[in-house]
Amino acid sequence: MEKYVVRNIERPSKAILDAYNKLDVSTVYEAQGKQGILDPELKPILKNTMIVGPAVTVVCPAGDNLMIHAAIEVVKPGDIVVITTEGNNVIGMVGELIVTALMKKGAKGIIMDSGIRDVRQIRDMGFPIWTREVLSQGAQKGRGGWVNAPAVCAGILIHPGDLIMADDDGVVVVKKEDFESSLKLSQARVAKEAGTIEKIESGQISLDFYNLRPVLASEGVVYYETEEERLAAKEGVANGEA
Repeated sequence: MEKYVVRNIERPSKAILDAYNKLDVSTVYEAQGKQGILDPELKPILKNTMIVGPAVTVVCPAGDNLMIHAAIEVVKPGDIVVITTEGNNVIGMVGELIVTALMKKGAKGIIMDSGIRDVRQIRDMGFPIWTREVLSQGAQKGRGGWVNAPAVCAGILIHPGDLIMADDDGVVVVKKEDFESSLKLSQARVAKEAGTIEKIESGQISLDFYNLRPVLASEGVVYYETEEERLAAKEGVANGEA
Protein backbone atom coordinates (compact mmCIF):
# COMPACT_ATOMS: atom_id res chain seq x y z
CA MET A 1 0.00 0.00 0.00
CA GLU A 2 1.29 3.45 -0.95
CA LYS A 3 2.46 5.60 1.94
CA TYR A 4 2.20 9.33 1.40
CA VAL A 5 2.03 12.93 2.62
CA VAL A 6 -0.54 15.37 1.19
CA ARG A 7 0.83 18.87 1.66
CA ASN A 8 -2.31 20.92 1.13
CA ILE A 9 -5.89 20.26 2.25
CA GLU A 10 -9.17 22.15 2.12
CA ARG A 11 -9.87 23.83 5.45
CA PRO A 12 -13.06 25.30 6.96
CA SER A 13 -13.66 28.99 6.37
CA LYS A 14 -12.95 31.55 9.09
CA ALA A 15 -16.70 32.17 9.37
CA ILE A 16 -17.34 28.48 10.09
CA LEU A 17 -14.53 28.31 12.64
CA ASP A 18 -15.72 31.48 14.39
CA ALA A 19 -19.28 30.13 14.59
CA TYR A 20 -18.21 26.79 16.06
CA ASN A 21 -15.98 28.56 18.58
CA LYS A 22 -19.18 29.86 20.17
CA LEU A 23 -20.45 26.30 20.76
CA ASP A 24 -19.24 23.30 22.76
CA VAL A 25 -18.67 19.60 22.23
CA SER A 26 -21.85 18.35 23.90
CA THR A 27 -24.06 20.78 21.96
CA VAL A 28 -22.57 19.76 18.61
CA TYR A 29 -22.66 16.06 19.46
CA GLU A 30 -26.34 16.21 20.43
CA ALA A 31 -27.22 18.38 17.43
CA GLN A 32 -25.62 15.83 15.11
CA GLY A 33 -27.94 13.13 16.40
CA LYS A 34 -25.41 11.88 18.96
CA GLN A 35 -22.83 11.27 16.24
CA GLY A 36 -19.13 12.04 15.88
CA ILE A 37 -17.89 11.65 19.46
CA LEU A 38 -14.48 10.04 19.90
CA ASP A 39 -13.76 7.33 22.46
CA PRO A 40 -14.18 8.87 25.94
CA GLU A 41 -10.90 7.28 27.05
CA LEU A 42 -9.17 10.22 25.35
CA LYS A 43 -8.62 12.74 28.14
CA PRO A 44 -7.34 16.33 28.10
CA ILE A 45 -4.08 17.14 29.86
CA LEU A 46 -5.32 20.72 30.35
CA LYS A 47 -8.59 21.68 32.00
CA ASN A 48 -10.96 24.50 31.02
CA THR A 49 -9.66 24.48 27.46
CA MET A 50 -11.48 24.30 24.14
CA ILE A 51 -10.01 24.08 20.66
CA VAL A 52 -11.69 24.18 17.26
CA GLY A 53 -9.92 23.66 13.96
CA PRO A 54 -9.34 21.55 10.86
CA ALA A 55 -7.85 18.10 11.18
CA VAL A 56 -4.40 17.30 9.88
CA THR A 57 -4.43 13.52 10.11
CA VAL A 58 -1.42 11.34 10.87
CA VAL A 59 -1.34 7.53 10.74
CA CYS A 60 1.77 5.94 12.23
CA PRO A 61 2.93 2.38 12.71
CA ALA A 62 2.64 1.49 16.39
CA GLY A 63 5.69 2.67 18.29
CA ASP A 64 7.08 4.88 15.51
CA ASN A 65 6.53 8.64 15.19
CA LEU A 66 8.33 9.35 11.90
CA MET A 67 5.08 10.53 10.29
CA ILE A 68 4.41 13.00 13.11
CA HIS A 69 7.70 14.65 12.21
CA ALA A 70 6.60 14.63 8.56
CA ALA A 71 3.29 16.25 9.54
CA ILE A 72 5.03 19.18 11.22
CA GLU A 73 6.09 20.41 7.79
CA VAL A 74 2.53 20.67 6.43
CA VAL A 75 0.77 22.07 9.52
CA LYS A 76 -0.68 25.56 9.15
CA PRO A 77 -1.79 28.01 11.87
CA GLY A 78 -5.02 26.89 13.50
CA ASP A 79 -4.71 23.21 12.60
CA ILE A 80 -5.39 20.39 15.01
CA VAL A 81 -3.13 17.36 14.57
CA VAL A 82 -5.06 14.10 14.79
CA ILE A 83 -2.75 11.13 15.41
CA THR A 84 -3.55 7.43 15.32
CA THR A 85 -1.55 4.25 14.93
CA GLU A 86 -1.82 0.93 13.18
CA GLY A 87 -2.25 -1.47 16.07
CA ASN A 88 -2.59 -0.69 19.75
CA ASN A 89 -0.04 1.77 21.02
CA VAL A 90 0.20 3.78 24.24
CA ILE A 91 3.88 4.71 24.32
CA GLY A 92 5.03 8.32 24.35
CA MET A 93 4.68 9.19 20.66
CA VAL A 94 4.74 12.94 21.36
CA GLY A 95 6.85 14.92 23.81
CA GLU A 96 8.13 18.41 24.51
CA LEU A 97 10.19 18.76 21.32
CA ILE A 98 7.39 17.84 18.92
CA VAL A 99 5.01 20.13 20.79
CA THR A 100 7.54 22.98 20.57
CA ALA A 101 7.75 22.47 16.81
CA LEU A 102 3.97 22.34 16.39
CA MET A 103 3.51 25.49 18.46
CA LYS A 104 6.05 27.22 16.21
CA LYS A 105 3.87 26.25 13.24
CA GLY A 106 0.75 27.62 14.93
CA ALA A 107 -1.01 24.32 15.65
CA LYS A 108 -3.90 24.61 18.12
CA GLY A 109 -3.56 21.18 19.70
CA ILE A 110 -3.30 17.43 19.31
CA ILE A 111 -5.87 14.66 19.43
CA MET A 112 -4.15 11.29 19.68
CA ASP A 113 -5.23 7.71 20.04
CA SER A 114 -1.94 6.77 21.69
CA GLY A 115 0.37 8.15 24.39
CA ILE A 116 2.43 11.19 25.26
CA ARG A 117 5.29 12.02 27.60
CA ASP A 118 6.87 15.21 29.05
CA VAL A 119 3.44 16.07 30.41
CA ARG A 120 4.64 18.59 32.99
CA GLN A 121 6.59 20.54 30.40
CA ILE A 122 3.71 20.47 27.90
CA ARG A 123 1.27 21.68 30.54
CA ASP A 124 3.65 24.51 31.39
CA MET A 125 3.68 25.39 27.68
CA GLY A 126 -0.13 25.54 27.72
CA PHE A 127 -0.52 23.27 24.70
CA PRO A 128 -3.79 21.29 24.62
CA ILE A 129 -3.60 17.54 24.02
CA TRP A 130 -6.30 14.89 24.31
CA THR A 131 -4.60 11.52 24.71
CA ARG A 132 -5.22 7.94 25.74
CA GLU A 133 -2.15 7.41 27.91
CA VAL A 134 0.93 8.96 29.51
CA LEU A 135 4.10 6.88 29.32
CA SER A 136 7.78 7.76 29.37
CA GLN A 137 8.76 5.10 26.82
CA GLY A 138 9.67 6.86 23.57
CA ALA A 139 9.06 6.04 19.92
CA GLN A 140 11.28 5.00 17.02
CA LYS A 141 11.63 7.08 13.83
CA GLY A 142 12.06 4.57 11.05
CA ARG A 143 8.74 3.52 9.52
CA GLY A 144 6.53 5.28 7.02
CA GLY A 145 2.82 5.95 7.19
CA TRP A 146 0.40 8.64 6.10
CA VAL A 147 -0.19 12.36 6.58
CA ASN A 148 -3.54 13.79 5.48
CA ALA A 149 -5.11 10.46 4.63
CA PRO A 150 -8.43 9.20 6.03
CA ALA A 151 -7.75 8.00 9.57
CA VAL A 152 -9.73 6.14 12.21
CA CYS A 153 -8.96 7.85 15.52
CA ALA A 154 -10.57 6.63 18.74
CA GLY A 155 -13.25 4.80 16.80
CA ILE A 156 -14.26 7.60 14.39
CA LEU A 157 -13.27 7.99 10.74
CA ILE A 158 -11.75 11.44 10.23
CA HIS A 159 -10.84 13.00 6.90
CA PRO A 160 -8.25 15.75 6.45
CA GLY A 161 -9.96 19.11 6.83
CA ASP A 162 -12.86 17.80 8.92
CA LEU A 163 -13.62 20.11 11.82
CA ILE A 164 -12.42 18.99 15.24
CA MET A 165 -13.83 20.40 18.47
CA ALA A 166 -12.42 19.37 21.85
CA ASP A 167 -13.15 20.52 25.40
CA ASP A 168 -13.52 19.07 28.89
CA ASP A 169 -16.45 16.94 27.69
CA GLY A 170 -14.43 15.16 25.00
CA VAL A 171 -13.74 15.37 21.28
CA VAL A 172 -16.25 15.55 18.43
CA VAL A 173 -15.73 15.64 14.67
CA VAL A 174 -17.88 17.45 12.13
CA LYS A 175 -17.58 16.15 8.58
CA LYS A 176 -16.83 18.68 5.84
CA GLU A 177 -20.15 18.06 4.15
CA ASP A 178 -21.98 18.72 7.43
CA PHE A 179 -20.40 22.05 8.44
CA GLU A 180 -23.48 24.16 7.62
CA SER A 181 -26.21 21.72 8.66
CA SER A 182 -24.53 20.80 11.95
CA LEU A 183 -23.96 24.48 12.70
CA LYS A 184 -27.63 25.36 12.16
CA LEU A 185 -28.80 22.46 14.30
CA SER A 186 -26.32 23.38 17.05
CA GLN A 187 -27.38 27.03 17.05
CA ALA A 188 -31.02 25.97 17.24
CA ARG A 189 -30.17 23.76 20.22
CA VAL A 190 -28.44 26.68 21.96
CA ALA A 191 -31.52 28.85 21.44
CA LYS A 192 -33.77 26.10 22.79
CA GLU A 193 -31.58 25.65 25.87
CA ALA A 194 -31.73 29.40 26.48
CA GLY A 195 -35.51 29.09 26.56
CA THR A 196 -35.24 26.19 29.00
CA ILE A 197 -33.04 28.25 31.30
CA GLU A 198 -35.68 30.99 31.26
CA LYS A 199 -38.29 28.44 32.35
CA ILE A 200 -36.06 27.26 35.21
CA GLU A 201 -35.39 30.84 36.29
CA SER A 202 -39.14 31.50 36.33
CA GLY A 203 -39.64 28.61 38.76
CA GLN A 204 -40.82 25.90 36.39
CA ILE A 205 -39.38 22.41 36.82
CA SER A 206 -38.30 19.92 34.19
CA LEU A 207 -40.86 17.27 35.19
CA ASP A 208 -43.53 19.66 33.91
CA PHE A 209 -42.00 21.43 30.91
CA TYR A 210 -40.64 18.13 29.59
CA ASN A 211 -43.99 16.43 30.42
CA LEU A 212 -42.22 13.68 32.37
CA ARG A 213 -44.90 12.93 34.96
CA PRO A 214 -46.70 10.48 32.65
CA VAL A 215 -43.37 8.69 32.12
CA LEU A 216 -42.92 8.31 35.88
CA ALA A 217 -46.44 6.93 36.14
CA SER A 218 -45.89 4.45 33.30
CA GLU A 219 -42.77 3.24 35.11
CA GLY A 220 -44.76 2.63 38.29
CA VAL A 221 -43.01 5.33 40.32
CA VAL A 222 -45.10 6.08 43.45
CA TYR A 223 -44.95 9.27 45.52
CA TYR A 224 -45.12 9.30 49.36
CA GLU A 225 -45.12 12.33 51.59
CA THR A 226 -42.85 10.67 54.17
CA GLU A 227 -40.80 7.54 54.72
CA GLU A 228 -43.28 6.53 57.43
CA GLU A 229 -46.10 6.67 54.90
CA ARG A 230 -44.10 4.50 52.50
CA LEU A 231 -43.33 1.92 55.19
CA ALA A 232 -46.96 1.86 56.32
CA ALA A 233 -48.11 1.26 52.76
CA LYS A 234 -45.53 -1.49 52.33
CA GLU A 235 -46.68 -3.13 55.60
CA GLY A 236 -50.28 -2.92 54.48
CA VAL A 237 -49.46 -4.72 51.23
CA ALA A 238 -47.58 -7.37 53.17
CA ASN A 239 -50.64 -7.93 55.39
CA GLY A 240 -52.92 -8.25 52.40
CA GLU A 241 -54.72 -4.94 52.89
CA ALA A 242 -56.32 -3.33 49.86
